[in-house]
Amino acid sequence: MTGTGKKVELYDTTLRDGTQGEHINLSLQDKLLIAQRLDEFGMDYIEGGWPSSNPKDEEFFRKAAALELRHSRLCAFGSTARRSGDVESDVNLLGLVRCQAPVITIFGKTWRAHSEKGLGISDAENRALIRNSVAFLKDAGREVFFDAEHFFDGWKDDRAFALDMLKAAEEGGASRMVLCDTNGGTLPHEISAIVEDVRKHTSVPVGIHCHNDSELAVANSIAAVMAGATHVQGTINGIGERCGNANILSIIANLVLKLPQTGASVPDLAQLTSLSRFVYEILNLPPDSKAPFVGRSAFAHKGGIHVSAVMKESSLYEHIDPALVGNRQRVLVSELAGQSNIRYRARELGITIPEDGEQIKKIVLHVKDLENRGYQFDGAEASFELILQKELGSFKPYFEVIESKVYVESSLEGRNVDQAVMKVRVGNETEHIAADGDGPVNALDKALRKALIRFYPEIKGIKLVDYKVRVLEEKRGTSARVRVLIETGNGRTTWGTVGVSTNIIEASLRALEDSMNYHLFTLKAPKPEPAL
Repeated sequence: MTGTGKKVELYDTTLRDGTQGEHINLSLQDKLLIAQRLDEFGMDYIEGGWPSSNPKDEEFFRKAAALELRHSRLCAFGSTARRSGDVESDVNLLGLVRCQAPVITIFGKTWRAHSEKGLGISDAENRALIRNSVAFLKDAGREVFFDAEHFFDGWKDDRAFALDMLKAAEEGGASRMVLCDTNGGTLPHEISAIVEDVRKHTSVPVGIHCHNDSELAVANSIAAVMAGATHVQGTINGIGERCGNANILSIIANLVLKLPQTGASVPDLAQLTSLSRFVYEILNLPPDSKAPFVGRSAFAHKGGIHVSAVMKESSLYEHIDPALVGNRQRVLVSELAGQSNIRYRARELGITIPEDGEQIKKIVLHVKDLENRGYQFDGAEASFELILQKELGSFKPYFEVIESKVYVESSLEGRNVDQAVMKVRVGNETEHIAADGDGPVNALDKALRKALIRFYPEIKGIKLVDYKVRVLEEKRGTSARVRVLIETGNGRTTWGTVGVSTNIIEASLRALEDSMNYHLFTLKAPKPEPAL
């Protein structure tokens, strides 16, 4: 590393640049909640928004004053003035001053094509815009960071112009020069060379702001740090416009764990995964299971040889200890599974499988057969546990569905009826039940509950949380097998079960049966007494 020895600063722009991504919407309360969490995590700077651009961001800065941030400094974002001679009356700059944020980040044009063609101004006018805008905010008592927009494209097009615009910001009093790969097209070796060149021409600390259009945003950010940048910008989970911004979570993990000489730090790196999931939850978006460091699959192992090795020494197939970032190791059960996978999962579930004998071989063959028929246990751990317990003789189903029928009726008049009729045996008694529902699966669910409630009142408190259907043989059209995965919850925890069939209703019923059996099994619900 050729840096200055200064601690690398972590600057989060989730609340501003992140919100420009497709499907990203944050309410005022959402932004306040995320800001509070970012401060608790230990982010150095939080960019809250562009107060001059919309009422929500103006209100955010008013409300954020009451957050009592303990670690982070709040930043407002905006642009240079429209005209260099009217900075004192520029609406954008006045809005930035009015928001009371202690740090202001403004962007200016450092690619001649933008100033010349986009703004239609001369080099001298663009230079004055940058210098005078920064100086105005500095004179208002604010610390000013300069975001050099399109800097890397600008440097490659006209190095002298790009460097001169940085010099203008420095003359105005900017305390950070943040070089932006706005189009996300620069390669790591170019980032390194350009950052090193910039550092020769300014005494101001250099920062980096990357976009992920070439899937290099994190790599480019790390390259900039290695070349001497001491300020890194990014967003939680890499959200942002187009392909997103640099994922600051991955940047932090790499800097803290692999480049400790950078001085980048947070109070508790083990909060990284929970922060990622918290932001996804606020955004109402599903987490990226394959996200490095924090994804559910980041430390998941499926191949039997891999699992065998991991059980002996985890570092053989894991680049870090998952616990360092608040994640955990997972072993998946699939058609690739060997005895190691089964034993690992059994151990996690507190189940002991004898070391010797044919039992483990039988279980492995059974699981592989099921997977070959379309079953998947990655998201259906409850179904897998029932298989293990049944093979080991410690589980017997609490009930048996003898017969089920579903009636679906619709008409042009808008009359829709979905009804399930079911015969269920519990002990030596048989219940014959019918139930209406909102759709055939809901009718099945209601009928099964109705049949069981007299025997097992414990099922009253559970409900279906999620329902997914996957067509397994697309080319067979409507005759294809389908896999149904359902998630069920009881208010304290959730569990996943699976069913497979060419009949979507039957597949759904298999998953529902497993779900209720699993709930009763984990509660150790008593079996009903035989009827006299």
